[in-house]
Amino acid sequence: MDIKDLRENIDTIDKKLTELFSERMDVAAKIAEYKREKGLPVLDPVREREKLSEISDMTPEELRDYSEILYSIIFELSRDYQSRILGNGSDLTVKIENAIENTPRLFPEQAFVACQGVAGSNSQYACDRLFRRASIMYFSSFDAVFKAIEKGLCKYGVIPVENSTAGSVNSVYDLMMSHRFSIVRSIRIKIEHCLLANPGTKIEDVKEIYSHEQAISQCSNFLGELKGVKVIPCENTAVAAKMVAESGRKDIAALASKQCISFYGLSCLKDSVQNTENNYTRFICISKELEIYPGADRTSVMLTLPHVPGSLYKLLARFYALGVNINKLESRPLPGKEFEFMFYFDFDTPVYSPRLLRLLGDLPGLCEQFSYLGSYSEVL
Repeated sequence: MDIKDLRENIDTIDKKLTELFSERMDVAAKIAEYKREKGLPVLDPVREREKLSEISDMTPEELRDYSEILYSIIFELSRDYQSRILGNGSDLTVKIENAIENTPRLFPEQAFVACQGVAGSNSQYACDRLFRRASIMYFSSFDAVFKAIEKGLCKYGVIPVENSTAGSVNSVYDLMMSHRFSIVRSIRIKIEHCLLANPGTKIEDVKEIYSHEQAISQCSNFLGELKGVKVIPCENTAVAAKMVAESGRKDIAALASKQCISFYGLSCLKDSVQNTENNYTRFICISKELEIYPGADRTSVMLTLPHVPGSLYKLLARFYALGVNINKLESRPLPGKEFEFMFYFDFDTPVYSPRLLRLLGDLPGLCEQFSYLGSYSEVL
């Protein structure tokens, strides 16, 4: 047989497969009606395990892995179809719908906002980009910013989560596991680091450089060229600039933003010392209450999965079956548990999409713990 004959065979088989798939989904619809009458849940994990085992036994050994993948996807599609027929909602989908209805149409122009660090920090710059008139309260740590939101000291908080050069801010992702909050907006800003020192200081005089660990990582090429200079991490780039200014010393410098020059009366020894010009940091704006503003097209969730083979695959298959694009997947180890992780997802789908609501309605049933962090838009 030549390739044309083989492809005609494939076409014939595909026709049969599509007819059988339609028949299977028709039966799934009847099962959904039965479950409605009996008050049964859509997901029956025992039945699915038994069915996968049965299919594996019927499949030639060299094809078993493929058949398991195929039928796992078919099961996902069947559950989604049944949920659509039953019109299944959840407490979460109702909460989201209420937030969409009750959130003001416009993002606020002024608010009390919590930021980590001191005046001149990149968090302040991100805050100024998000709000026209923000009353900023500065805190010494990211943990304190989360707590300020939880306690109602500030309406919003602005926190960095990832950088295009240095990657994720791991300490922030770890804190997300122990705090309750909602993401209401995000923003990406271009970060430019400068070497700042007290007036009269020369670059060859500098023996110590202070900055945040992320800035140090982002400027590693420049720092690696300096000889005999000690690099010391501190809690914030602007804190480093303030400390240098207050010290009066001419043998230390800070990696910080240009705006710190005017804030603290410093001189710029060298500007744009980051490894790449395309150096961006993404900040999230958080609140205590769930707010979903018009145009929200990104959603974030945080979850843990059963520590069993295939649990992550089944979750990802759900996204694939619904055509939801994941643009970030972050994992962080769970404290006190060996090789178990918290997963953080960002995915792009308008909050008004029925597919998103079905996905969010179903995800908690696949997870040991599940937290919806919000749906929002990102400012560029």
